[in-house]
Amino acid sequence: PEYLPLLELLRALREEAELTQRGLGKLLGKPQSWIHNCEVGNRRVDVAEFAAWATACGVEPATALGRFLRSIPRPAKPTR
Repeated sequence: PEYLPLLELLRALREEAELTQRGLGKLLGKPQSWIHNCEVGNRRVDVAEFAAWATACGVEPATALGRFLRSIPRPAKPTR
């Protein structure tokens, strides 16, 4: 469940860039199946791949990371 927001972001970045899985794959030098497997969670994306994905979609990697961090639930702060 903790990984789900990243999957949603990867797909959203691609769709917002109006790229198909095949089109993004060409930009990244990967097959369409690799893009699909990343988007559905069959394959985890490392930080270098995330940066390349964001860049290929026309988004600064730091901006994409910030978007991801804002999408995840924050743990409750402990009370004293």
